[in-house]
Amino acid sequence: MADQPPPTQDHHTHPPQTPFDILKSLLEASLTPSPAVFLIGGLVVLLAPIILHHLYTRTTSYGTSSLPQILLVGPSNSGKTALLTLLERGAQPKSSSPEPAATHTSQIPASVELAVSEDKSLPFTTDLDAAGAVATKFLLVDTPGHGKLRAQTLARLGHTKDDKKASSRLKAVVFVLDAADVDTLSTDGAEYLYDLLLSLQKRTGSGKTSRAPHAIPVLIAANKLDLFTALPAALVRSRLETELGRIRKTRSKGLLEASVGTDEVDAPEEGDDWLGEFGSEKFAFSQMREFDVEVDVMGGNVLGEGPGVGKWWSWIADKI
Repeated sequence: MADQPPPTQDHHTHPPQTPFDILKSLLEASLTPSPAVFLIGGLVVLLAPIILHHLYTRTTSYGTSSLPQILLVGPSNSGKTALLTLLERGAQPKSSSPEPAATHTSQIPASVELAVSEDKSLPFTTDLDAAGAVATKFLLVDTPGHGKLRAQTLARLGHTKDDKKASSRLKAVVFVLDAADVDTLSTDGAEYLYDLLLSLQKRTGSGKTSRAPHAIPVLIAANKLDLFTALPAALVRSRLETELGRIRKTRSKGLLEASVGTDEVDAPEEGDDWLGEFGSEKFAFSQMREFDVEVDVMGGNVLGEGPGVGKWWSWIADKI
């Protein structure tokens, strides 16, 4: 039998790729401009807000809790999460001098279960079990302060029809502001506060029956009074009333301009976006009493030396 020629070798055969080679190829492809890269980047930009909204609305444990609830609301970096962790640590045994944990900007709500004594007088650092005090549990809920994540919080404050039980569990709102950041206080903080109070105002007329929904008081917690540049509570109150009055005029003017040339059926109501006493020249928090919304302004600080959070805790305890 004739010898058969040896099989020819394919000189183009490549050695098997290692995981490192595959990763390197993927990185090179991702950094090379191509339609696929632009498509994937566009999908990430479009889907990220949807995913965040889904997490915001679906992963909150407080939505199904039967405990009374206090909402912590306010712009980013005002100290809401620091206040939450301080009160949580102060409620733990052996926490005579609690300090808040390191925090970061919240993207989804977070809640902690706390308790107040029956006589409402004990400070938040008291170990109620050791003191033998009768306690009432409640949830303190920290909500995101970023502008794009506020709609769900405002909707929760304004609705009364969809879930009356959930609405009745909400006992009060603590609106935390950085009293040392005058720019944010006068712009983003005031805008958010206007929307919040307007949601509560509209809530009084949203029921189908003549019976008004239960009152939800608001505490404006002027935080960071330990800083030299912080405004005292009285000046925070005055500044906010001035800014809310300015916002009211601006929005009212915009509403009138938007209604020009539209049909009467489609035209917005004149008082839809008007906060407080309709037609009044100046805004004052006392005008909110007409809508069963009591607003208090108290100074304090979560960090550093100063008045602390004792007044805020007493206010919260009184609402549970």
